[in-house]
This record gives sequence, structure tokens and C-alpha cells, in this order.
Amino acid sequence: MSRLARPAARLCTGSAIVARRLGARAAAWCARGRRDDLTGWRAALGILVRLALLALGAYLLARIVRALPALMWLLTTWWTAAAWRAGRPATHEAEEAPEETPAAPAPALDPAAVRALLLEVMGDAPAVHLRTVLAHLQERGQWEGRTVGDLRAALEALGIFVHPKVKAAGAGPTRGVRRVDLTPSPAPAQETSPAASTAA
Repeated sequence: MSRLARPAARLCTGSAIVARRLGARAAAWCARGRRDDLTGWRAALGILVRLALLALGAYLLARIVRALPALMWLLTTWWTAAAWRAGRPATHEAEEAPEETPAAPAPALDPAAVRALLLEVMGDAPAVHLRTVLAHLQERGQWEGRTVGDLRAALEALGIFVHPKVKAAGAGPTRGVRRVDLTPSPAPAQETSPAASTAA
């Protein structure tokens, strides 16, 4: 009995881990459907669409299994193998798992350099979208794995105002930065006092 208890416990633990992983992946996939350039229920519309697609996929899978019961053997084999691997004892996992390199902290940003970068990406346009700036950075190997929300927070921390709806490069309105917020306004010309002109 004890000989079967250990494999059964491993399968039970592994099944719970696999179920949690699948749930976390599904939740993350649905969360990526949220739109940063919209507000209210429109921003969450992508999440609802992805939830509907998941429900439709589960329904279709159930219909296929009912039509082809032999497919259940394949699904069961896959689940058992995945649960067996996931339920590996913690001691073995610790020995075999490679060391995870901690993520490097974001470098300190120089406000002047950031403004110069924004103006460079902007070119002759009056504004630029944050997603365009992020793509420009990632093409140069910077800000990998970060999002438009991260860029927005970094800019606002530097005192650079981010507009919720900006039109640029022929695209629809979305979060962006305008040139007028980056370039200092010219100082007003000093008026010559009547006394000074008289003295002259």
C-alpha cells in the first residue's frame, strides 16, 4: 500500500500544480487583452472577448471528446505525464533547476536625455505615441519585457506629461507625448522702461 501511496501523492500534487499553471496562463492571456489606450468598459472589452474564446474552446473540446471518446486516452496520457513531471519532489527540483538570474533594475533616467530621445523619435511631428517610443527602445535592446504602462510611469516620474489621447503618424488616438510639453516656451522679451529710453 505504501508503495502506491508515494506515486499517487506525486500525481495528486502534480495535477494541482498543472491546473494552477494552466489557470495562471489563461488569466495572463486574458489580462493581455486590456487596452491601455481606452478607458472604462471599452478597455476591458478585449478581456471579455478572450474569456469568451476560452469558453468556446472548452465547449468545442468537450464536443470533440464526446464524438471521439478514444481521444480521452490521449488527453489522459498527456495530463498524467505532465502531472508526474510537475509533482517531482522538491529536493530533486532544487538540485536540477538552474539558478535564476535576478532581473536587472531599470537604470536611472536622465530627464534631459529622455526629452532628447522623445524629440528624436518624434521627428517633425507634433506628438508621438508611447508604443512607438517603446518599440524604438526595444529595437535597440532596451526596455525588453516592459510595457507601455511602465514607460508611462517612468515619464510621469520625470515630470513629463502623458496625454491619454494623442494623434500621431496617422494612427488612432492613444497615449502619447506632445512636443509643446517637451520644448521650453520662449522667454518673454523684456520691455524697455520709458526712463531707460529717455536716458539713452
